[in-house]
Amino acid sequence: MKASKMWSLVCTFVVGTALFLPIARATEANEEIMVTFNQPVEIPGQVLAPGTYKFVLVGDPFSRSLVRIYSADGKKTYATLDTIATERQAPTRDVTITFAERASSQPEALLNWFYPGSTTGHELTYPKSEKKELAQDQRQVVVAGSLDTSNHSGN
Repeated sequence: MKASKMWSLVCTFVVGTALFLPIARATEANEEIMVTFNQPVEIPGQVLAPGTYKFVLVGDPFSRSLVRIYSADGKKTYATLDTIATERQAPTRDVTITFAERASSQPEALLNWFYPGSTTGHELTYPKSEKKELAQDQRQVVVAGSLDTSNHSGN
């Protein structure tokens, strides 16, 4: 009798875990990150003021090309942007963001980011004229410990 109770418990645990696994991994599935900028940051079409933002992949889970940028509480949508996949050789434990350092009168431009543990990232698509300009700017890669770029000085 004890063996059947044990087997029943094991089956219940396995089925229960399988049912809740997608919920537990929801943040990883849509690569949701919270990022804090301590200075204005340009994204295609606008400049984000200093603050905390939520980046979430939206749409078809197989294409993974649209990102939506929300306020930290998720109540305001700032942008829905198309991205293209970009690769790197080795993953890091934290979010990694690449900025284009620009002239002092312009905010740094967010070029791409990688979700923790991933070698495939998301590159923002800028208009052709601006893309040429950004290609000439110096790059600064920030590894955002605890998903926070507030240590990013912009210098």
